[in-house]
Amino acid sequence: MPALSHLFSRFSPRTVGLLSALVTVLIWTSFILIARASADPARGGLLSPFDIAFCRIVGAAMILLPWGAYLVRRDRASGKPAASWMGVSPLSVHVTLRVGLFGGLLYAMLVYSGFVYAPALHASVLMPGSLPLWTALLAWWLLGDRITPMRALGLGLIVLGDLLVGGSSLRHALDGGEVWVGDLLFVLAAMCWATYSVLARHHGLDAVRATIAITTFAFVAYVPTYSALVFTGVMPGHVFTAPWRDVLFQAFFQGWGSVVISGITFTQMIRHFGPVRSTMITALVPGLSALGAVWLLGEPMRWNLGLGLLLVTVGILFGVRAGLPIAIKSKSVHA
Repeated sequence: MPALSHLFSRFSPRTVGLLSALVTVLIWTSFILIARASADPARGGLLSPFDIAFCRIVGAAMILLPWGAYLVRRDRASGKPAASWMGVSPLSVHVTLRVGLFGGLLYAMLVYSGFVYAPALHASVLMPGSLPLWTALLAWWLLGDRITPMRALGLGLIVLGDLLVGGSSLRHALDGGEVWVGDLLFVLAAMCWATYSVLARHHGLDAVRATIAITTFAFVAYVPTYSALVFTGVMPGHVFTAPWRDVLFQAFFQGWGSVVISGITFTQMIRHFGPVRSTMITALVPGLSALGAVWLLGEPMRWNLGLGLLLVTVGILFGVRAGLPIAIKSKSVHA
């Protein structure tokens, strides 16, 4: 398993970046559909959002915590000065806490809770759409990245698309609708993931070590707390009583797929393309997940959702186009 951390070195940086983008898009698309199908109370799911978050964290920890302990021991045995947290996270305490809070704990709790209230079509627009917006703003603020006029136009289109979707939900809030709650949770979840992605670039984090770190923090902070609240009856939870096939499926897909695999590929994209271009490359996610929501989940595609999806996708593509000259120039300098 530790040999996987050296797998990227066998390929060119361009190949690694493209493969990481492809895997990330496929998993993120599946994530939106499966999370909605699992968390939607109307579909009779047995697990609550906090149950699914538990499965996600424990499933990922099964692989990543032993991996992290191995890396820490290897670093110490080789005599390298290595900061670690609890002998498991291969990053320092303050870095583990920062990236783990946003990329591990808050993101999972917010996004699964959002799927209780809002359909997958809303998530298809708001999460991939909000992510480039938050990432661009945070990268401008923390890293000094420049927002070009074309990228600003793309971000403006994304904002319009998000408003078309979220604004409709807010209008129905006066009638007792709760979809706006899910929309807000999706936007906040995207902000947390954007914060993690910018922090990963700021600290120059290795893809594997960053993913281990956020899982270590989430496991230590969430699993004991969840277990104590459920066993004492303070909070309802079904992960210990639900059928094993449901629990194992969530642990495998949410933990192994969404955290281990896509966490590594997404962070690898950040290292190769930078946080802004990495999120822009995921332009296929809104369209693919929206089609899946209509075809597989039977969700209606209303005009505001279709137009919002179009604006978000075009806005992301504008961002990709804006980043191309910078990327080409960067490659020519390093050649």
